[in-house]
Amino acid sequence: MLKLTINGLEVEVANGSTVLDAAKKTGIYIPTLCYHPDLPTFGGCRICMVDTDGKVVTACRAPVKDGMVVKTDTEEVRQIRMANVELILASHNKDCQSCSRNNSCQLQEVSAFVGITPERMKRIRRSVEAVKVDDSNPFFHRDHTKCILCGICIRSCEEINGVSALDFAFRGFHTKVSVLGDKPIKDSKCESCGECLVRCPTAALYRTEPEVPEREVESVCTYCGVGCGIKLGVRGEKVVQVTGNKESTVNHGDLCVKGRFGFDFINHPDRLKTPLIKKSGIFTEASWDEALDFIAEKMKDIKDKHGADALAGISSARCTNEENYMFQKLIRSMGTNNVDHCARL
Repeated sequence: MLKLTINGLEVEVANGSTVLDAAKKTGIYIPTLCYHPDLPTFGGCRICMVDTDGKVVTACRAPVKDGMVVKTDTEEVRQIRMANVELILASHNKDCQSCSRNNSCQLQEVSAFVGITPERMKRIRRSVEAVKVDDSNPFFHRDHTKCILCGICIRSCEEINGVSALDFAFRGFHTKVSVLGDKPIKDSKCESCGECLVRCPTAALYRTEPEVPEREVESVCTYCGVGCGIKLGVRGEKVVQVTGNKESTVNHGDLCVKGRFGFDFINHPDRLKTPLIKKSGIFTEASWDEALDFIAEKMKDIKDKHGADALAGISSARCTNEENYMFQKLIRSMGTNNVDHCARL
């Protein structure tokens, strides 16, 4: 453990921690744009500059030293942060009111903290390059006019999903995040997992239908047997968004394209919500107890009349391993080995 002082407050952190880690532990806010706790530090935005023993460094990359004295709000630090934020805003889209990330934008939060005012904005010679929104992906769009070149999407794609579909392209003022050949994202090797989307600090990446949920309900993804933890964003009686549950030991918040975006079936008007039993040629709603009793009775009748090998069970890859194990035990307990699975090759 190492001891240091931040803005006059003493804090003790583990060896190998950064100044930003120590500040978070103390409850001291240091603005950041390119930092994300899920990713290794990048140090590209230069917004988290702090004074350490008289030297200005990036808090996200500066290792803590025993006895270090840190000041996070000196005049020099404020000037550096202000200049860097103004440079970002000089080429940033001005339309915040109708932006899908309005009031949840990290750039807005940082701008307010460093003291960007309307008077200061008037001094900035703003010129936003006209770049068409990439709406080729059915799940999310890319708006380059709202990109701050933090690199979080690039690092998420490479270090979390291992696909590396994105990278910086071109140079100078024309630098932007692009796929190989500067093609639409649908023509790249992007897997549409959305890991870049959920970590983007602005609305450079945004959902095609960005409805804001009013509450979240914890659940488990049903697309396969992995059992990823998810949070269903609900608005009224409709699921409008799915996010990964970071507390889940199965997926730690990561999701695939199906788990994150394939939830439309939940809201479909034709979706079956109760078991159906055919009575007099017409399917009629029934309770689960009634349906299970009906199935058990039918299977018993078939076994009594035609023997156990007249029965068979087909399981699903969407069930967990434990559920499939119990299912095959059930079928075998009836005296037959006729068990199959939808994922069998």
